[in-house]
Amino acid sequence: MAKGPDTHHVVPNPDGGWDVKRGGGDRASSHHDTKQDAVDRARQVSRNQETELRIHNKNGQIGSSDSHGNDPHPPKG
Repeated sequence: MAKGPDTHHVVPNPDGGWDVKRGGGDRASSHHDTKQDAVDRARQVSRNQETELRIHNKNGQIGSSDSHGNDPHPPKG
């Protein structure tokens, strides 16, 4: 699973709330009280920068992901 600079992640903050982080980065680019606020912001950033968005669950596992741009496997259709 890619965790490089072409991804953004919504992750739980150990002190509470949710963070939006660039893949491979240590610091959060933004912090939010609710997961939904963090997902909304991350989706905005991910679209602007055409990155993959990984949304983690409370336990840190990736729950879902969205592709915004350079999808190596676009749906055929």
